[in-house]
Amino acid sequence: MSIAAISRTDVLSVDQHASLREAASLMREHHVGVLVVTASDGQGSQAIGMLTDRDLVVEVMARDLAWNDLTAGDIATRTLVSVRADADIADAVATMNNAGVRRLLVTGSHGEITGIVSHDDIIESLAAQLAGVALAMRHGVTREAAQRQQLIEHRRPVFLPYGTPGM
Repeated sequence: MSIAAISRTDVLSVDQHASLREAASLMREHHVGVLVVTASDGQGSQAIGMLTDRDLVVEVMARDLAWNDLTAGDIATRTLVSVRADADIADAVATMNNAGVRRLLVTGSHGEITGIVSHDDIIESLAAQLAGVALAMRHGVTREAAQRQQLIEHRRPVFLPYGTPGM
């Protein structure tokens, strides 16, 4: 299964100059934990980093920084880690492990962002696959039991009276 099949395509972005309050409000409004931080140039907007709800808590609140003076671009993680949309789940997990990240941008054949995938998305997909395997095993056991029962019923021993020849 390709990572595109489980990635979320509703990737939200915020300009690097947006306030942290604006970024947090956007996350809350859309129920997401990450925003792609963009910078405008003469050609349009380019992704320059990612800002997570964890960044807001661990980097700003826990350090008691003056969040009113900071922008999304100030605390965004500048390393963008991505995987191609046609990569499989194992490749995505390996990329996450190698980069030490919880989320990956998913990119199309021309490098454009087509989605985002998180550990949670991968776990959900793998759990569904494992549930399917468990169900197949359960159906296999049920089928085997039914087949054995049919064999037993067709091969039921015939009880002959005592003294019948061959006894």
